[in-house]
Amino acid sequence: MPAKRPPVPLSRERILEAALHIADTQGLRRLTMRRLGDALQVEAMAIYHHLPRGKEALMDALAEHVTAVQVEQGATWQDTARAWCRASRELLRDHPGVLALAMTKPPKGATSLAIREQTEQLADGGLENAAEAVRSLRAFVFGSVAVEVQQSGWADPEVDEWIRRDERADLDFERGLDALLKGWQT
Repeated sequence: MPAKRPPVPLSRERILEAALHIADTQGLRRLTMRRLGDALQVEAMAIYHHLPRGKEALMDALAEHVTAVQVEQGATWQDTARAWCRASRELLRDHPGVLALAMTKPPKGATSLAIREQTEQLADGGLENAAEAVRSLRAFVFGSVAVEVQQSGWADPEVDEWIRRDERADLDFERGLDALLKGWQT
């Protein structure tokens, strides 16, 4: 008889990974502490050791996971803004199940720090009104991803295979980003 493998220790990272998988494949409504416990092969109560506030803490952590994007300072503020917007878009597109959380949860923790860093990077790059620019860029990224996910068929139960990547959406995103950055140059 083969030896049993020791169980993989439960960690915050494992919990978030499993929760993201459930949310992305089944939708946020299907993400329950019991279902999450089953996916992790633990009692649901074990999750509370890592997330003492339970489901509320889990939702906050998921929102933070997909919105706390950091990038290196670019040669210009536009380069920095482009890198941040593209990285944010990719992370949100990779996790459509938590897009609603990302759009509705107030920025906390690592997300607040990332927003502050983005603002400082744009200001250091010479952009006046950097805080306003970050707000409009975040709105653009969130809105474009929301439209993209909506058109992909991800949430449609009748769709067997949703479209993860769409070249037209890529072009629309880049065109919109260029227009927004040009508007902030003036």
